[in-house]
Amino acid sequence: MQAKVGCCGFPVSKKKYYREFNVVEIQQTFYQPPEVALARKWRSESPQDFEFTLKAWQLITHEPKSPTYKRLKIRIPEKSKKNYGSFKWTDEVRAAWELTREIADALDARVIVFQSPPGFEPTDENKKNIIGFFSNIDREGYIFAWEPRGRWRKEDIAPICKELDLVHVVDPFVTEPFYGRIAYYRLHGIGGYKYKYKKEDLERLKGFVMRGKDCYFMFNNIYMFDDALEFKKLIKD
Repeated sequence: MQAKVGCCGFPVSKKKYYREFNVVEIQQTFYQPPEVALARKWRSESPQDFEFTLKAWQLITHEPKSPTYKRLKIRIPEKSKKNYGSFKWTDEVRAAWELTREIADALDARVIVFQSPPGFEPTDENKKNIIGFFSNIDREGYIFAWEPRGRWRKEDIAPICKELDLVHVVDPFVTEPFYGRIAYYRLHGIGGYKYKYKKEDLERLKGFVMRGKDCYFMFNNIYMFDDALEFKKLIKD
C-alpha cells in the first residue's frame, strides 16, 4: 500500500510533470472528453508506471443549468435537457458513461471520480438515481469514487457507499471519508483555490495517510504543483 501524490490536471508541461509525479487526475474528461485516440496517445507517451485517474463527464452528474456546461462543445436540444445529469438512467447519461469508460480504458485508468454538484441534494429521488446508475453500469476493473458536495451527511453518504462499493472522496481539511477500499483526497485549498498550503498544513496532511490502503493526495489549488512536490518530499522523509 502506498501514498500517491499528484495534481488535478497538468499545471506544467507533461514532460516536466512526469519527472516529478507518478499519478494525475484528468480534468478534461469532466468538461468535454478528448478523442479516445488522444487518450491513447497520452497513455503511450507517459512512463510505464505512471497512473491516470479521471473525472467522469459532467453529463452524468451535472444538469445543463450548471455553469460548467459553458465549456461543453456539443449542443444539447432544449427538449432533451431534462435527461442529463443527476445520475439519471437515461439514454443520454448512458452514452456519457460509455464515453467516459472508453477513455478510462484508453488511459488504463482504474479510478474514476464522480463529482456531484452542491445542487444534487440528498433527496429520495437523487438517492434512487445514484443507486440505479451504479447498479447498472459495468463495474469490472474500476474503482468508483464519489465526491458529494452540499448538504450530504454521514448518514446519507455511508450507506450508499457501502451498498455500491463507492470510495467517499473528500478534502481532508473539510471532513473525513466515511467509506472506501482506498482513500482518495482532493485538496481544493483551505478556504479556496488560491490558497497555498503551509508547512504545518502539509505536516497535518501527512497524518491522513492510512495504513493498509492506497491513499491518493490530489492537489487542486493554484499552487498545486509546488504544494504536491513539497508534500511528496515530506512523506518520503
